[in-house]
Amino acid sequence: MGTQVQLRNAALSSNTINGRREAVLITLLVIALVLGIYHETIESIVAIWNRSETYAHGFLIAPFSIYMIWKRRAVLATVKYHPDYMPLLVLAGLGIGWLLASAAGVMVAEQYALVAMIPMIVWAMLGFHAFNTIIFPLAYLLFAVPFGEVFIPPLIDFTADFTVSALQATGIPVYREGSFFSIPSGNWSVVEACSGVRYLIASVTLGTLYAYLTYHSLSRRLIFIAFSIVVPIIANGLRAYLIVMTGHLSDMRLAVGVDHLIYGWIFFGLVMLLLFWIGSLWREDHLDESMSVDNSSSADLRFPSVSVKATLGMVGLVVAIASIWPMYMNYLNDESNPQQMPEINIVDPSGKWESDSTRSPNWTPRYIGSPEQFIGHFHHENQRVSLYVTYYRNQQQESKLISSSNTLVTDLSSGWRNVGENERKLPLGATELSVNQDLLHAATSRLLVWRWYWLIDQETASPYLGKAIQAMNWILGKGDDGAEIIVAAAYEHDPEEAASVLREFIGDMKPVINERLLAVHSTYRD
Repeated sequence: MGTQVQLRNAALSSNTINGRREAVLITLLVIALVLGIYHETIESIVAIWNRSETYAHGFLIAPFSIYMIWKRRAVLATVKYHPDYMPLLVLAGLGIGWLLASAAGVMVAEQYALVAMIPMIVWAMLGFHAFNTIIFPLAYLLFAVPFGEVFIPPLIDFTADFTVSALQATGIPVYREGSFFSIPSGNWSVVEACSGVRYLIASVTLGTLYAYLTYHSLSRRLIFIAFSIVVPIIANGLRAYLIVMTGHLSDMRLAVGVDHLIYGWIFFGLVMLLLFWIGSLWREDHLDESMSVDNSSSADLRFPSVSVKATLGMVGLVVAIASIWPMYMNYLNDESNPQQMPEINIVDPSGKWESDSTRSPNWTPRYIGSPEQFIGHFHHENQRVSLYVTYYRNQQQESKLISSSNTLVTDLSSGWRNVGENERKLPLGATELSVNQDLLHAATSRLLVWRWYWLIDQETASPYLGKAIQAMNWILGKGDDGAEIIVAAAYEHDPEEAASVLREFIGDMKPVINERLLAVHSTYRD
């Protein structure tokens, strides 16, 4: 009998993993393999960490996460490990999201999809109980993704609103155009560096870590994280106001150069110290979490070993599901057509809108990469309209249609300022066209600008919807062709003076423009 028991135990030992550490090691190897498969996405994250001070903290996120997991090691030792098939559906969904984001050129969504795969892999390999035990440290990895540029425009608006309101409350007269404003002592503008996005990202990243390490209750953690979001936004508005007041009271001798950035970081540091000090008054990290935790050395005795067959089977499923999407993207890239596009030339066949050799106004939008462009100036009687068509194909990160680097106004040295932007709907017979409307001002000129995206068989003013349409076109094999169409007309006082001209021009010329763009797209498979 004793010999039979020994033989049975020997057979079982050949089909089981002898220890929980081996299961963790296999999980880490699977994560490393998946990250290697998506190495280009990882490289894009690290490249942004290297070149941007705003996201340099990304190098610390993984060590912070590992440290938080290490602090939970006693609890993890009491948790049963076993493969779980449920997160595979989520993993597949994240893969589809990565594919769509990659096809649309939305790098941040692509990066988030990849990083979010890591918690799902842990769940699939070790089970829900292990995943749930370290869910916060795993979720903290999302802070490694360089995200926040989308908040820059609203933060600029808030900072400008706050500063102007505070100056007016102080009794200082202010004249404002968009994010530019003037006071009796000088001119100011709220630019990207003044938006406070760096302060906000740093505050939320540190605040979330502090909340996790300092508090045990979910309510206190969420409250502190909320304060770490609100406080830097308000503090940045106050910082901007104090800088303008310092310049004003010193006759523009102080806080008008790089020194105002130094003052800003000192002020932000003091605000964060105050926030953390106040938060420490309700700290809970002195509480003992280990009272209900048994010695980890007994964990293997209380829980059955993980099946070798089940673990290796899960490894194959995870790697297979994660690998499908990059393989399909490579297939689409191989099928793309790198040939040069034909020249875009747009004329009015009716002869109503005649080409005008006069370059007026002296303004041109800026685009990255090497797109095909058409710039034409037209006139009808005393009406003048400028048309800009910018066409992209085989788009890459450094050359794509919908990008924050494609701008109407590059910098103040151009002499132009964008003082207003909103979306506008234009009735065109039985249909309706949505356009982005911008008001551009220079020293002696004012322009009304309407712009929208042409995406093969759809048009939209929304960059987000445009990205989604581009992704679907690419995945369905239509290619990633797309163009931005801009029409501009000058006005003196009221933008509606130019609106009627642009409306008439679009009504007459839009069919001609679309026909020409479709003719260019027809060369995609030639």
